[in-house]
Amino acid sequence: MPYLDRLNRVCGFLDIEEKENSCRFQRRYFILDTPGNVLQWYMDNPQNLAREASFVGSLKLTYISKVKHALMPKTEFCFVINAVSRRYFLQANDVTDMKEWVNALNKASKITVRETHMDVALSMNVLSSLGESKKKKICLVQPYQTVLSPNLPYISEIDMNRNTTFRYHLKVSVYAIFIPFKFVLVCLFSASWSLDLIAQESVSASVRLSMKPAAA
Repeated sequence: MPYLDRLNRVCGFLDIEEKENSCRFQRRYFILDTPGNVLQWYMDNPQNLAREASFVGSLKLTYISKVKHALMPKTEFCFVINAVSRRYFLQANDVTDMKEWVNALNKASKITVRETHMDVALSMNVLSSLGESKKKKICLVQPYQTVLSPNLPYISEIDMNRNTTFRYHLKVSVYAIFIPFKFVLVCLFSASWSLDLIAQESVSASVRLSMKPAAA
């Protein structure tokens, strides 16, 4: 069962598939350090290891996209950590142990992601303190309010609305040009068709006139 140590970190033993798709699980001691933005695992509890002993694996919490229950053949109480580089399959002792680890990892990764977006709020506060002339310069240089976070780029709703409005006006402009052009084509086609009818009637009249003297 996971527990909290003196530093308020979630700790406990889990079996991990250290090489993906190897189906070989190794017993390791895990430490979920949310303030440190890292999940580390050791050969054993660090208190039982030498001082110079280090962790054998680690994963930044900002790289985690989701943690959920996994179905593996002949492996019970298994869950998977979906990260940027690979998937980490782990096995808990029982169902309760698995659920607590899944909840703790999901909560820790979301807290870490939310904290990284605090930089956006700070940048907005700095922008609000600037003068109007400097704001305009920043907007000209950086038309899209994009923040590069470890997971996904953040695009403001204002920019999305601007793009939608631009696409709408572009579509209206295309239709405004295309509809008169289509009307002109229809008129030209109708005129050409009328001229063909007039020409055919003229030819028929000429033939009838040329045939009357011959009959007399």
